[in-house]
Order: sequence, then C-alpha cells, then structure tokens
Amino acid sequence: MEDVLALVREHGGRVTSSRRLLLEALFDSPGHRTAEELAETVQAQAPDIALSTIYRNLEELEKLGVVVHSHLGHGPATYHLSEGAHCHFVCQDCGTAVEAPDELFTTLADAARDRYGFEIDTRHFAILGRCANCRKGNEP
Repeated sequence: MEDVLALVREHGGRVTSSRRLLLEALFDSPGHRTAEELAETVQAQAPDIALSTIYRNLEELEKLGVVVHSHLGHGPATYHLSEGAHCHFVCQDCGTAVEAPDELFTTLADAARDRYGFEIDTRHFAILGRCANCRKGNEP
C-alpha cells in the first residue's frame, strides 16, 4: 500500500485519511466491490466520509492505474486493484461472475487490433451468457 501512496504523492495527490482508508479496504478485500460496499467499510471506521468522497478517490486512483472498474452484467460498477485485473464471464440469469484468464481473449484482442484498429481493454471486459447451473436448470 505504501507504494500506491507514494505514487499518489508523485502525481501531486494528497494522502488523506479517506484515501488511506479506501486503499486499506481495497487491499484487505479480495474480489470485486461496489463503491457503496467500499464506502460501508470505510464509514465503519470514519462515519463522516461521504460516498461522493469514495467515488472521487476511486476515480483518481483509476486515473493513476491503481484501480480498475468493471461492469459485471446490469448491476453497479465494481472496483478492484489493477494488479489483479482480469476478464469475466457473467451469467445473465443468476448474475454469477467467473474470473477468466486474459489469455482466453488474446486472439480476440489481436484480431480486433489488426483488423479494425480497435484495442480491447480486457481489464474492463465481461462476456454475458449462462452458467452451467442455469443451463442445467432450463434444459428438458
């Protein structure tokens, strides 16, 4: 976490108590969390920190490449540390999100860049479909 705080300082940012608490919440919690979930964790220690402060800090941390947000289906954006960025398969029926290794999308990313000049940001990538459990439940 100290490396991230140094990066913030290096880019002219301040290391505030709200930013420090938010980073602790991100480092201490595996997986994807919404801004509201992160705010709940932060506010358990500092109730005066507003949700808008959490969003502002997440935006600044994303600009620095520390945090990535993903849209997993139709729910709110989720946030996680960029060093653990990955693609996702999301079930349209039950909402289950499965982390998928980036290597699965290398060919797609290469083709999109070569054929269309379009670079896919796989850190922000989710493919919607149906999980095995939901497929089994709806098969005759």
